[in-house]
Amino acid sequence: MIGQELRQLQEVLNRKADAVQREFNLLGEQLQGLAHKVMEARGADREPLVAEQAALRDKQQALAGEINQWRDRARGSVRHQEGAALQAYLDELVATQEESILPAVERVRYLLNASDEELAALAQTQEQARPTTPVGRLLERARVEFDLRGDDPAPRQKAAFEFANRAAMAQNDEALAELEAALADKDPRVKEMATLSLIQMYRFRARHLSDLDVVHSCVERLTRLKHRAVVPVLIEILETPRTGFVSSAGGMIEGNNTRSREAALQSLAEWHTPEAQMAIQARRQDRDPHIAEAATRLLEANPGGWK
Repeated sequence: MIGQELRQLQEVLNRKADAVQREFNLLGEQLQGLAHKVMEARGADREPLVAEQAALRDKQQALAGEINQWRDRARGSVRHQEGAALQAYLDELVATQEESILPAVERVRYLLNASDEELAALAQTQEQARPTTPVGRLLERARVEFDLRGDDPAPRQKAAFEFANRAAMAQNDEALAELEAALADKDPRVKEMATLSLIQMYRFRARHLSDLDVVHSCVERLTRLKHRAVVPVLIEILETPRTGFVSSAGGMIEGNNTRSREAALQSLAEWHTPEAQMAIQARRQDRDPHIAEAATRLLEANPGGWK
């Protein structure tokens, strides 16, 4: 159990190092802008700029040392696994007075000094609290795994794709409802994981279900998801005419997905991104005259380059 807490402590320390790294990079951008100003300045205007440049360089050098220090502390969670060495390591972390790492440090301290009875009770509590559904386990990973907690969305996108493509998962209504509920989660990483998973599950349904009424409800739900990862999925739907069945007064009859494509088209115009513009421009020659007319109308209403 303490090994797991030490791994989580290592993740917390690495996140602290990442935060300092971002500050370091921001200073680098500021220095780059200052360099141009220094080159262009003349006379008395140049002196304060040079002084500011020197101060920023000193600060950046201090941040570089801080980054290395936090990375080394993160590696220390692996080196110090037990006994007095671990206690001294934890004392050193507490002495930093860094609030963001103290909860994780205190959890390790508690486990280090807990009695066998307390450890047994904690293990039982954790077992009872462990998520029992596939969605619950996915979202729990988004809460605790280092790769899924970072700023780079790629690991979350990969996890969402793998989850949605598990056998029969995309047709699991209970999983969809659980993911929809998670959109209200206060943890932004959990919320994004739920959003990305929903995008992939609705994409699967939009591509493969023969009931085009259900397909259209999935596309409508996609248009309401506010994450840029939905844009390529909407483009895919727009570019893929397909047939299936729709309900009518006499029962199910053969139909097409034009209304779903139109919904995707309208949503892409609202996103107003360059890739959305290119996709809509390509639809001006669509075989479906309704799509071609709508694409032309949207482009005329939104001239110029989209950003």
